[in-house]
Amino acid sequence: MEKQKATLFVDKIIYQKYKSLCKRYGWIVSKQFENFMVRELEKEGEKIRQ
Repeated sequence: MEKQKATLFVDKIIYQKYKSLCKRYGWIVSKQFENFMVRELEKEGEKIRQ
């Protein structure tokens, strides 16, 4: 899978809190965002994964 770099502008406090949550559970912030995008696309009927 080819990767695409994305720059996001989010509320600093929310990002810091979410980053702490990810660290606590051993998650990767960028992977959580990718998973969110996949779920939203699938809700719209897009087939993402095989």
